[in-house]
Amino acid sequence: MINKSKDTIGMANGQGPDADISDGTEVEIKKKSRVPGVMIVQFVETIPEGKNHPDFTRKPIALTIQEGKFAFFKAIVNGDPTPTVTWTRNNGDVSDTTRYQSKCNEVDNEHLFEMQNVKPDQADTYKCIATNEYGRATVTVQLNVIAVGFQKNKATEQPKAEDFKKALTRKSKIRPKAEPKNKDELDPKFWEILLSADKQEYERICAEYGITDFRWMLKKLNEMKKEREEEQAEFVKNISQLKPINVNGDGSASFEFDMDLINANSAIFLYKDGEMVAFSRDEAEKQKHILNKIGTKYVFSIKDLLPDDAGLYQVDVEDTNVFSTDFKIPVVDFLVKMKEVKATEREDAVFECVLSNPFSRIKWFGKNLPLEQGEKFDIEVSEDKLIHRLVVKDCMIVDKGIYSACAGIKSCNAWLIVEADKTAPKGKKTERKTTRAGGSGEDLAKIAQEQQVKLEKVKEEKKVQIEAAKQAAVEAPVEAPAPTPAAPAPTTPTPPAATTEVPATAPAEAPKAPDINPEITSGLSDIYAVRGQSAELLIKMNTDAKGTWFKDGEELTSNRGASITNDGTSHKLTIQSCEDDHSGLYRFVSGDTSTEGKLIVGDVPEFDPDDLHKFSRPVIVKVGQTATFKMPFPPQESIDITWFKDGSQLKDGGGVKIFKESNHSRLLLRDCLRTDTGEVKIQLKTPFGTVEATTQLIVLDRPGPPEGPVELVETSSSMIEFMWNPPKDDGGSPVTNYIIERQQTTQSQFAKLGDVTADNTTYRDRNVNHGKTYNYRIYAENPEGLSDALETEDAFMAGVLILSGPPGAPDVVSASKTCINLTWTCPEDDRGEPIIGYQLEKRKKDTSQWIALNPVNEPIEGESYAVKAVTEGSEYEFRVAAINKSGAGDLSPPSKMVCAKNPNMRPCFKDPEDFMVVRAGNSMRIKINYEAEPAPEITWLKDNEPIDVWTNVINTEGMSQLVIPSSKRSDSGIFTIKAKNSSGEASFDIEVRVTEEPKSPGPIALEQTVQGKVVISWAPSPDQELDDRMYYVVAEHNSNSRMWKNIGDRLYGNTFTAINIEDGREYHFRVYAKNDMGLSDPSVSPTWGANSNRVPVALTGGGATTAFTIEKSPSILVPLKVHSPPKGYQLYMTCAVRGTPTPNVKWYLNDVCINSDKNYYITNAYGICSISIIRVRSEDSGEYKVVAVNSLGHAECSTKLKVRD
Repeated sequence: MINKSKDTIGMANGQGPDADISDGTEVEIKKKSRVPGVMIVQFVETIPEGKNHPDFTRKPIALTIQEGKFAFFKAIVNGDPTPTVTWTRNNGDVSDTTRYQSKCNEVDNEHLFEMQNVKPDQADTYKCIATNEYGRATVTVQLNVIAVGFQKNKATEQPKAEDFKKALTRKSKIRPKAEPKNKDELDPKFWEILLSADKQEYERICAEYGITDFRWMLKKLNEMKKEREEEQAEFVKNISQLKPINVNGDGSASFEFDMDLINANSAIFLYKDGEMVAFSRDEAEKQKHILNKIGTKYVFSIKDLLPDDAGLYQVDVEDTNVFSTDFKIPVVDFLVKMKEVKATEREDAVFECVLSNPFSRIKWFGKNLPLEQGEKFDIEVSEDKLIHRLVVKDCMIVDKGIYSACAGIKSCNAWLIVEADKTAPKGKKTERKTTRAGGSGEDLAKIAQEQQVKLEKVKEEKKVQIEAAKQAAVEAPVEAPAPTPAAPAPTTPTPPAATTEVPATAPAEAPKAPDINPEITSGLSDIYAVRGQSAELLIKMNTDAKGTWFKDGEELTSNRGASITNDGTSHKLTIQSCEDDHSGLYRFVSGDTSTEGKLIVGDVPEFDPDDLHKFSRPVIVKVGQTATFKMPFPPQESIDITWFKDGSQLKDGGGVKIFKESNHSRLLLRDCLRTDTGEVKIQLKTPFGTVEATTQLIVLDRPGPPEGPVELVETSSSMIEFMWNPPKDDGGSPVTNYIIERQQTTQSQFAKLGDVTADNTTYRDRNVNHGKTYNYRIYAENPEGLSDALETEDAFMAGVLILSGPPGAPDVVSASKTCINLTWTCPEDDRGEPIIGYQLEKRKKDTSQWIALNPVNEPIEGESYAVKAVTEGSEYEFRVAAINKSGAGDLSPPSKMVCAKNPNMRPCFKDPEDFMVVRAGNSMRIKINYEAEPAPEITWLKDNEPIDVWTNVINTEGMSQLVIPSSKRSDSGIFTIKAKNSSGEASFDIEVRVTEEPKSPGPIALEQTVQGKVVISWAPSPDQELDDRMYYVVAEHNSNSRMWKNIGDRLYGNTFTAINIEDGREYHFRVYAKNDMGLSDPSVSPTWGANSNRVPVALTGGGATTAFTIEKSPSILVPLKVHSPPKGYQLYMTCAVRGTPTPNVKWYLNDVCINSDKNYYITNAYGICSISIIRVRSEDSGEYKVVAVNSLGHAECSTKLKVRD
């Protein structure tokens, strides 16, 4: 509990502890101190030069301290001669040196008043008085003590009855603060604030300080302004644009003014509550108070606001005050702070907050700039002034940033994030959305209501305390001690008449009440009266005194139209029926006091009945359109026009546009939404009264979604019936019908079923399958379009599920590292429904999750399944459920745990080749695949000997590969692979022949031993000894056929006998060496037989002869054509070649000779070269080329083959 100082009644000059300082011979001139709250009395009219009266440069500061602590007040006083400083308290004395000590530092005139071990009874109002021969300066300060221990529950002691009675007696002589008897005793702070305030603030400031006599105040203020302007003229040319202190969005406060100094070097001082405050001119310095000067504009800023920063701030130039502003910090905090808002482009964003105390309007900032009501922003305040909202309309990307709200020195902020509308068409501007993003996500109305209840409770408690204090004041005289009784009356009997005279004479002996000067306690003010109605002018005085009424300077008396009455201290002038001639200036005079006010007679504004009837018709528009309202009215002075929407006042800005003319007003509501439907009202207000007209705004839109939930009425194996409720909002137009859509739960899309009339809110779906589940959507439709869909919360099933019994537990047939084969038996009880298939589940060891291996809509047909989704080395168990049209039934018992690994097996080789040929110089790779469990040990041998270190062996799972990077003939041999594991071993031999194309045979000799036969012999090829698989091929062509044909093949000797040799023909022979790599170049024999190619020709020039030849180089008569056969079809390509001798023709595919490839059948008959492919493959695609070569040259042609799939 805090024991606060008790309020005391102010004393007149000469009273109280300082009454002995001045005597009756001195004058008392009140002077103004630069420090607010300091009262100065000057004792002489003129102070000698160089001397001055006392004043405070620093006054004591109020103190709240805990019991038992050290408390002190400090004041700095100046004056010449040096003043004497004394300390007093209102309720008690300070003479006890053990509790109170006064100290003085004469160097800096600092005075201390100390209290050691402060007690609760020392809480009081203390006064510091500085006096010298020229005057007195007085200041008061309060000390509050926080009691601890048992004392904090101790009731405050009541003052003695005698002291309380004296206080009441003293208080009865003082006028209330609202109407001080001596107006010169007003707080100087009042005038300092008024001198720098705007005229619009006069009424608020006067109400705050209890001033009701505005005429006196304005007169006094004008006099003080003239004095202030004379003082400022010495240093200031001009001062304007005075702006009081305000809190900014960044948490600082500032005030500003424009000032043109006579001397730019004049000193500028800043004071707070009379104490000089240091400030900086550089924002970079970490100073709390900063002055920024831009041209003639002076801006003072206060950073890092705290409650202690409240007070009166004054700016002086030299010793002259130029500006004063009062900084008040309301006791308010944020119960609910703003939260981050994420909005899409063209959407409205809402920030909300709730305050702890009512606040008429807080300040909103966006990106540190103040925000006002307008086209972009709506600022909303609830009726209880606790909930405040900022609506950022039509959000765009540039609107993103930090937004903040300031109430007093408290603030909160949040981000606005604006995201691009991904659904908007490219290159087109999207339409403005009707949705709002953001909000606090809490029930603000509930929070505000709870806070309002708390505030009302506190208010009621204060009222109870005030009433209790008043009651105590009334009861105090009754409880005072009774006066001392008079001496007893004589014992002699007294006549009865004498006894009755005692009380009669008692009042006559009472002291006579002092004379009271009549004063007006409640005067006249300007009033407005309605023509034809009565009006009253009422005066209240402090005593019963006579008075006279005047109108426009003429005395009034009671007559038929007006009556004057006097009831004690009340004087009333009543006009029965006001007319125009009653308007004028009325004045009441009583003694030396008077009051006056105007009476103005006029009419209440009204509407024309026809215009009112026309205005009352509803205005109907569609969503997005503009609603227009117009209301004419007769012109009238001082008319205030206000528009309302559902009881809330509309302000010009945003989508609202208000036009006010002398004889009509128009309201435009742009981009109407469905939520704008409601009552629109116009109000005309004058001092004589108010008139209103209402109409309705109806915004047509598509209806709201039907009301849910969707309820299931009936279901069977062939039918589902359900129902719903009509939409709450029909969009302003009646619903015409409902559209139904359906989705089977196993599908992804909805399909339209049909529609029903608006009076029917049930639907029966007959196209369903038993056991299947369905979702439904219902749309409401009116002339404006379709509503949003109402969707079933849970899927509806057709009929009742009849699930199958459990199958038998799965049995493991076989298991490997990649597959586990299972079988099971069908359920013993299928419950009357045929089984469609099965669903199999698996569970890995040491886990609890069962994983379905196939969905219900993809059942396993049959009672077996190969599970391939396994991990080698892991253990699994399986269970299975039978599926019918109702779904998966009961699960079987789980199978035995089985490990996914191969069974032990002896190594075996998979499809190995026992012979391979490698071209010398190429890499040799022998690749062998095998199966074995566990993995075997692999060994390679060559000719039963271990391979050398230069041979690489690559072993992988299931495969071993022997690699020789660059092979040579010596690498030929028998390679053996051996695989051995715990189950056994296996080996396999591969013969490898490393070779290359053989060299040509030696020269050919021809010999005929028998008619018709020629023996062909040749020298062996150099490779004959190196390659035991090499043999020879003999080819022949004669002058008749012109084609080469093989007449001998696979000849391992060096001779061959050609048969069917005819006379008269010329024969040529070729011998080739051939091995596994192919043919060698041929050895050509000499010509055998007659040569018919050369004919002697006689020349006409003489006896000499010249040989004539018909030999020609090869040429292409008919080239190859482009072919594009389908895959698998037969292909036949031909071309025609000519040349003498007959050219040798070779076919190439992608520059690789394919004459010896068995996949192609190639022929050459009489120059017609052809190739045939029985079944075309994809690898047969490419470029085919035919090359014809003879001794005179060569020719070629090509084409491309593309095999189609």
